[in-house]
Amino acid sequence: MGIKSFQGQRAEPEKIQSAPILVKDYMCHSLITFSKDDPLIKVIETLMKNKISGAPVVNERNELLGIISDGDCMKQISENRYYNIPIGDRRVEEFMETNVTTIDKNVNIFDCASLFHKHDCRRFPIIENGKLIGQISRKDILCAAMKLRAQNWHC
Repeated sequence: MGIKSFQGQRAEPEKIQSAPILVKDYMCHSLITFSKDDPLIKVIETLMKNKISGAPVVNERNELLGIISDGDCMKQISENRYYNIPIGDRRVEEFMETNVTTIDKNVNIFDCASLFHKHDCRRFPIIENGKLIGQISRKDILCAAMKLRAQNWHC
């Protein structure tokens, strides 16, 4: 008895076509946001209560003005302690980051992952017609990757 070999034509494996997985598939629509006039202490309390690291700052028309993060708050706490100045009535607009990179909801999540690496940020606001419609975070990308792994990646 020997090894039998099939000498016929080999069938090519079937390629499964799937639609790209986009930012809109994993973005968060329900956001905690702040106003530029909110007190910094409110931001700190809200970030802690909701276990988030930052949030968009919007105006009354839901247009993005900036991002306020736990890092912005930490910097202020550190500086105020150094100079022995209470946080008091300090407002979001004094500390928020206004140079914010946004992303389109139709970007592929793999391209979005590359943008996170390139920009070294934790979240991208998503704007449509000038309004904030959502946000995607690094955690959202990780969730998408794990879901894909379960479906497609073979280790």
